[in-house]
Amino acid sequence: GKMTLREHSFEGIVNNLERRYKETDSPSVREELAKYLNSCTCPECHGARLRLEARNVRIAEKNLHELSALPLKQAQIFFDGLTLAGQKQAIAEKIVLEISSRLRFLNNVGLDYLSLERSAETLSGGEAQRIRLASQIGSGLTGVMYVLDEPSIGLHQRDNDRLLDTLKMLRDMGNSVIVVEHDEDAILHADYVVDMGPGAGEHGGIVVAEGTPKQILANEKSLTGDYLSGRRRIPMPKEHLTPDPERMLTIVGASGNNLKGITLNLPVGLLVCVTGVSGSGKSTLINDTLYPAVAQHLYGSNTEPAPHAEIRGLEFFDKVINVDQSPIGRTPRSNPATYTGLFTPIRELFAGVPSSRERGYGPGRFSFNVKGGRCESCQGDGVIKVEMHFLPDVYVPCDVCHGQRYNRETLEVQYKGKNIHQILQMTVEHAHEFFAPVPVIARKLQTLLDVGLGYITLGQSATTLSGGEAQRVKLSLELSKRDTGRTLYILDEPTTGLHFHDIALLLKVIHKLREQGNTVVVIEHNLDVIKTADWVIDLGPEGGDGGGRIIAEGAPEALAKNKNSVTGKYLKQVLKK
Repeated sequence: GKMTLREHSFEGIVNNLERRYKETDSPSVREELAKYLNSCTCPECHGARLRLEARNVRIAEKNLHELSALPLKQAQIFFDGLTLAGQKQAIAEKIVLEISSRLRFLNNVGLDYLSLERSAETLSGGEAQRIRLASQIGSGLTGVMYVLDEPSIGLHQRDNDRLLDTLKMLRDMGNSVIVVEHDEDAILHADYVVDMGPGAGEHGGIVVAEGTPKQILANEKSLTGDYLSGRRRIPMPKEHLTPDPERMLTIVGASGNNLKGITLNLPVGLLVCVTGVSGSGKSTLINDTLYPAVAQHLYGSNTEPAPHAEIRGLEFFDKVINVDQSPIGRTPRSNPATYTGLFTPIRELFAGVPSSRERGYGPGRFSFNVKGGRCESCQGDGVIKVEMHFLPDVYVPCDVCHGQRYNRETLEVQYKGKNIHQILQMTVEHAHEFFAPVPVIARKLQTLLDVGLGYITLGQSATTLSGGEAQRVKLSLELSKRDTGRTLYILDEPTTGLHFHDIALLLKVIHKLREQGNTVVVIEHNLDVIKTADWVIDLGPEGGDGGGRIIAEGAPEALAKNKNSVTGKYLKQVLKK
């Protein structure tokens, strides 16, 4: 054939990536290319987002950008004290009053450390929920039923008291407030409590007790009542490990966000709890400074840590693991079995069954991600996506496999009377009994049971797991690995969405990690977790600009005696029990 040689100038790698990013319609391509993008402040407006003329309109010497950057607490003080001359005062009076009242609602639900310019994607679930709550109080409606799912997530005990006052205010306005909650104070302040149980998953679904908090406390059938009344309690460890001054991980001059150039001393080989009021700088110190700095040293990670002068003591670690609450998978194809590596030995087991070997099926036949064994009509999803114009997509069960994901031939292969679809429909608890003779599978299932996830099914879509459940699936994966005893574990509020009984289970797991010589750092507001820690570091004294300092550090008992510590005041009451 004839060979044609055409020459043209190469557009360059950066230009090529930029063009593809702008032109593509595929979200996955855009997500992949976004990894090479970095955000930086605009050199023209310095992050104000406004043109020069708009930046020079001022009220009481402050422009719009400067007002938006103020923490809500300071913004409230500014507008409460705002006085304008003559006619301007009359024009602005009603507007200022409205702004002040809305700021007050936001401050009352414990968000005084946020600023108005804060990007919505950087808010935690609890913060976003409390902003919606503040907007509802501002609307002044009556006769409305409000349903709140764990509004106390991520709140310090002090801020929790303010939240409960806000919920009572909603009730007193003539509304019904239904709260799904595990928090002790919220349960005790309720007018009426409904306790579901007795267990989780298929062991639950029954109203175990209902009535006033006093009636729940007196009901011996109620597990919640047992913990609230003191019939059961989360035990204190027999002794706290003491730090070795020679084995410390030290971060000097941490100054990211609101941190005031602090020095953090983390004892190696201990369970360390980082506490403090909401917005005091816990996440900045641990998630934005400590984790990226250690990951950069150990793995050459690209993520830049928040500003700090130096870090010492990295030689004590060979691995760092951040067990956060981000989803374990973004598609319905991801599930606890695939994430924890359980699915591979299960598929190998099915491939070893005589009927599989007769037909020449390998482990790939039992995967719903590749051609061969899956239902081709829905491509192994079990559901078909129906795109609705101007409405969210609708998922309907597949007509061919009826949601079973596999074709008829694959489903004919059975292990102990169950096909692969029936295995994926099993709860972890059932599967543990079923696979007890298979050590490699039983060991992984045991770790899922240890973190209190016996009620989820193996094939449950990752998108339906809550943040707390996803975090515990990750924790179980780490538990199932062989570790060196030199790992740094970072957990951000692992008790989110957990009942007292589940917290007791989780603490056993965390202490097991610590007993193997690892260092476990937990950001937590739950007093039951704080009291079992070896070492507590309390940040504060306030949120936002009023925080960013280490107020107290030491064993829980020492913290409870510290007059400067807000956490200590609440911890004292728990230690007395």
